[in-house]
Amino acid sequence: MSSNGIPENGTAHDAADVPVEVTPTGSIRRPKAQGLAKGENVPGVAKVDPILIADNITRRFGGLTAVDVDHVEVPRGVITALIGPNGAGKTTLFNLLCGFDKPNSGTWSFDGKSLSGIPSFKVARMGQVRTFQLTKALSLLTVLENMKLGATSQKGEKLWASVIPAIWRKQDNEIEEKAQGLLARFKLDAKAEDYAASLSGGQRKLLEMARALMSDPTLVMLDEPMAGVNPALTESLLDHILDLKDLGMTVLFVEHDMHMVRHIADWVIVMAEGRIVAEGPPETVMHDQAVIDAYLGSHQDVDLGVVTGRVEGELDASAEELLEEIKEAEEASIADAEEGK
Repeated sequence: MSSNGIPENGTAHDAADVPVEVTPTGSIRRPKAQGLAKGENVPGVAKVDPILIADNITRRFGGLTAVDVDHVEVPRGVITALIGPNGAGKTTLFNLLCGFDKPNSGTWSFDGKSLSGIPSFKVARMGQVRTFQLTKALSLLTVLENMKLGATSQKGEKLWASVIPAIWRKQDNEIEEKAQGLLARFKLDAKAEDYAASLSGGQRKLLEMARALMSDPTLVMLDEPMAGVNPALTESLLDHILDLKDLGMTVLFVEHDMHMVRHIADWVIVMAEGRIVAEGPPETVMHDQAVIDAYLGSHQDVDLGVVTGRVEGELDASAEELLEEIKEAEEASIADAEEGK
């Protein structure tokens, strides 16, 4: 083991002991887990060793169904990416699984324990922690104080014990030592006594990730960890996410950067319009037609100028198909309007 707790041979933890192949990841070669699913790579496929399982999860806001997931499993000990276009329901699903929001229906479990109706702070105590797209650092506390807040079961949190330093002093010193070690790993130790408000966006992302590790989690959920991060810090964040896997944790993250997903994810889950439309290894999912349609539209190669008649040109089969869909939509709209009358 190296001084920061990462195995020197760089071998990723794999709970199912499945074979791995080494794939270049950023500046470091890291292993990619294989054989994670029990069957074909279809939406909702069962995993060899799932840590998170959800069934029939729905969340509606008025007439809008933001999440409608029949079944999904997150494999243990690897990095899973949750991708999809804006409005696909990714963050809403995150909020439901973490207890920050309540679904209209559904059940889900973490490490064999039901999380239905469990509030977020209890979910975190069970070992499932998350970060946010918009960081939640407490700006008027120092970086070190933010870190210490992440530790669980602190004796000094009780009112009667807080006035007797002898009760909590030793534990507080141990927590501070652990926090300093994590800050050093994330290269924030020089900022330990600075207010969190003074950090850049990327540094706040690092702080939030480091603070999440103070509770020794089993599953780390990262909501768009690269959003708003200076490119100079991107490689550092990528390495830290990979380090979480090397330390035996499971990672589930939301991301739009397909280059990043392709390089660091072992498994990819794709959402569109609240549903899961594809699953599989990144090299397979990126070529899935459902994924292409979700991100680019099923007629991304069609010249709309030709379809609308504004530009001269010949209609190919795809353009003819799109034109037919437009006509059908218009006819259905007219029929609905007439029924309303």
